[in-house]
Amino acid sequence: MVEENKSPEGSLLFPEFVSLPDLVKGEVSNLSDTQLNYTSNKWEWSKWSIRNQLSHMASLIPRWLVVRWGHDLFPDGEHGIENLASITNSPSDRRLDDELYWELKDILYMFEKFVDLAWKVLEEKSTEYLRSRVVERNATPQWKSMSRAHPHGVTVTGDPASGTMTLEATFRHIYYEEITHLYNIQRLKMAQNLPILVDIPKVGYWMLDDWDRSEP
Repeated sequence: MVEENKSPEGSLLFPEFVSLPDLVKGEVSNLSDTQLNYTSNKWEWSKWSIRNQLSHMASLIPRWLVVRWGHDLFPDGEHGIENLASITNSPSDRRLDDELYWELKDILYMFEKFVDLAWKVLEEKSTEYLRSRVVERNATPQWKSMSRAHPHGVTVTGDPASGTMTLEATFRHIYYEEITHLYNIQRLKMAQNLPILVDIPKVGYWMLDDWDRSEP
């Protein structure tokens, strides 16, 4: 049911979600299995292959919106995701289950499906709603740095930092994660002497002053 809004719908805050699937597909659609599976120990960002990066990019959306926010967004479990455990509690580290989602077409299908889910929430919830809901986030070594990319909506406590995050900041975090991992994909392509095909937005975590932007 669409929320009766007294403030503008949340989709006005994040119109970039609409073009996100095409941005990602434009960079990876014609890669071979060898190119998708390339890894290197030379850089920290190259220890995950392009395939792994994409799988993580797909899984992080339901891991945030369903696992962390499901009690609020989908109290009746009406998120439409089948095989939820294979996505949010996967045996593959922070990715979709590699045994089930390995082919590029399958990973991209799930990625687009979850971006659509995010967009559905943004269309149904108001900006007031997104800014008034708050969730605790676990401590991670990177969060103190990453929090600086957010203009508002997050708190930082301790070291390693934990804190809180509004639903609005969660959507911003998701987008920043997707763009940063797309930058990793581009670096993995550079390491293989492959052409870069899309211009990624200069926003989010990969633009932080202390972010590792080493390139081949």
